[in-house]
Amino acid sequence: MKLNRTGVLNNKEEWLSKGYDLPHFDIDAMAAATKAAPVWVHFGAGNIFRAFHANLAQRMLNEGLTDKGLIVAEGFDYEIVEKQYRAHDNLSVLVTLKANGSVEKTVVGSIAESCILDSENDAEFARMKEIFTSDSLQLCTFTITEKGYSLVNGKGEQLPAVTADFAAGPARPASYIGKVAALLYARYKAGEKPVAMVSTDNCSHNGEKLYGAISAYADEWVKNGLVESGFKAYINDENKVSFPWSMIDKITPRPDASVEDILKKDGLEDLEPVVTSKKTFIAPFVNAEETEYLVIEDKFPNGRPALDKVGVIFTDRETVNKVERMKVTTCLNPLHTALAVYGCLLGYTKISDEMKDEDLVKLVKTLGYKEGLPVVTNPGVLDPKEFIDTVVNVRVPNPFMPDTPQRIATDTSQKLAIRYGETIKSYIADPSRKAPDLTMIPLVQAGWLRYLMAVNDEGEAFEPSPDPLYEDAHKYVASFKLGDVPSRGEVTEKVLPLLKNAQIFGVDLEAAGLADKVITMFIEELAGKGAVRRTIEKYTA
Repeated sequence: MKLNRTGVLNNKEEWLSKGYDLPHFDIDAMAAATKAAPVWVHFGAGNIFRAFHANLAQRMLNEGLTDKGLIVAEGFDYEIVEKQYRAHDNLSVLVTLKANGSVEKTVVGSIAESCILDSENDAEFARMKEIFTSDSLQLCTFTITEKGYSLVNGKGEQLPAVTADFAAGPARPASYIGKVAALLYARYKAGEKPVAMVSTDNCSHNGEKLYGAISAYADEWVKNGLVESGFKAYINDENKVSFPWSMIDKITPRPDASVEDILKKDGLEDLEPVVTSKKTFIAPFVNAEETEYLVIEDKFPNGRPALDKVGVIFTDRETVNKVERMKVTTCLNPLHTALAVYGCLLGYTKISDEMKDEDLVKLVKTLGYKEGLPVVTNPGVLDPKEFIDTVVNVRVPNPFMPDTPQRIATDTSQKLAIRYGETIKSYIADPSRKAPDLTMIPLVQAGWLRYLMAVNDEGEAFEPSPDPLYEDAHKYVASFKLGDVPSRGEVTEKVLPLLKNAQIFGVDLEAAGLADKVITMFIEELAGKGAVRRTIEKYTA
């Protein structure tokens, strides 16, 4: 069994006999119709796209809601397209891992075309411009990670590629957003055609971030006389170019060897993952949980596909914001980060195994239900308690989801402010509540200090997950040794400047009345082997 158009179309019965759900439409006809009149382009060819967006398109095709699929473009790691997408005729296998142990295997065939967003490749860039000047184009979605929208590095310095692109204009931009802005300029030049630019990255106010990045290019190019002045007005007219906000949620871990084994036993060939020169790990299959949410602000100046018929919720910006805050500040992300930090310290390698640990279950349930839920705003379209019930009872404990605390611990310094700082602010703003009454949030913050030491609860060194501020933050705890408990004064002197950093924690923890509690917990976790466990037990009792 080969994962390409010939291998699937000529051997349908074998695929079906092995339990695979195949496209219920003519793949070749879909591809031809899509290339002739593209409706949907997606930027970012990673796993979440294949598990979610491409499958939404497949479901619309299967149900006869459209005759067009989507086009994927990769603007960072071109080898993903060259070595994975095109090698398999843009087909992939989605393996849905259910909490009851069953799996669903779907051959996703909704991707009509895979493109390389490379301004130095004349043929590839010309094709992208051709797509972007089509009257039919309705939306462009993005999963390029939050960092993909940033025009500066971790120190706030403008990225060299951005500086160069601001000065050179839209002809051959090197930066990701510069290339997207150049495509929008082509659409503007073709008649100011309308389109929706929809970030579906897992970050707060994602549409605002995308707009801010694109508009920065428009402003600089107009200022420098590199584009027509009307381009700026085009970007700022939401009746022509909209930047809807969205909330996305679907756990899609790195393709796992155990899932690969399942597919190999079925007889599927050529499943070996590719590790690109940019260190991207991508396989012909993607594994994901069953649960998924996508809520989008309904602002589409050129119309939109029937995504509402396949589970996408369309609403207003205020509701999207409430849903996003519910998820990111209360019902999922704070719990994930708590499990990530303490999972690394306690030696876990699977998130699901942590949910068999009574102490950690108490921690995340108290964090979610008792500290977060009372101050979260109900968005109406999703119920916060039902959402968190699904998280703690179905999603995170799913033993068949190969997600790891090490993956989730990535970029923790960038996550603490939104995942915990917003709840602290809510407590400060509410006259009936007191921030110093919080316990689980400071316990996680103390755990992060302990994590920064890169020594687990058994005294063994571990490799911290990538984080742009790790080295800077590590300096605050570098002098501490497990089992050699320093005085409170020494700890306060060394870590208080970090705890007062509102950019990291969302608030000045000293001003919020929480620094003393964090310092106390951190000192307790320094007491020796097993001190992290004993500290968690103490505060969750």
